[in-house]
Amino acid sequence: MNIGDAAQASGVSAKMIRHYEEIGLVPKVARTDAGYRIYSERDVHLLRFIRQARVLGFSMKQIADLMGLWLDQSRPSRKVKQLANEHIAELDAKIHELQAMKSTLQHLAHDCHGDNRPDCPILDALGATLPSANAT
Repeated sequence: MNIGDAAQASGVSAKMIRHYEEIGLVPKVARTDAGYRIYSERDVHLLRFIRQARVLGFSMKQIADLMGLWLDQSRPSRKVKQLANEHIAELDAKIHELQAMKSTLQHLAHDCHGDNRPDCPILDALGATLPSANAT
């Protein structure tokens, strides 16, 4: 099948398929004499695996590690579980960070009158110089 068919069958855009091939996440596929890529069902299965891992928020490095384990039939499942648990910890940290951001913004929104006056605690807080702020 061509790249468009593979994209439709896997749920991964043709642009991302090319990108995954370019960065070495998926192996280069065979090509026709005219230079068109030819994808097999195995290739599509691999693309679906990547799409599912991306949906779960795994990084490209983590996906590469997971794919290596997935393709290794003699893998110990503890390595897969370890990768999953590490990702869960990363997600927990991200959730905590987002909750803190939400809480701060809720507090600022609560303090803002939201009327015709020009003073606004939200803008004041965004414009404030933080003592520990580094140039980013």
